[in-house]
Amino acid sequence: MKFTVSQEECIGCGMCIDICPEVFKYNEDFKSEVIEGDVPEDLKEKAEEAKNACPVDAIAEKSDEPTGK
Repeated sequence: MKFTVSQEECIGCGMCIDICPEVFKYNEDFKSEVIEGDVPEDLKEKAEEAKNACPVDAIAEKSDEPTGK
């Protein structure tokens, strides 16, 4: 499981970082970004909680599966 953060939508509130700093961090623009790699199994619930807590829905789950197009 991977996540992405829309830089256009992120307001830099830091809620996701507060909830799951193992997966999310600030970038040089003081917006959230995802730490590279798959989310470890033991952090998936926290990462999902952070995604759901985003006030502007800037975080999305990224699928590695082909879309069939």
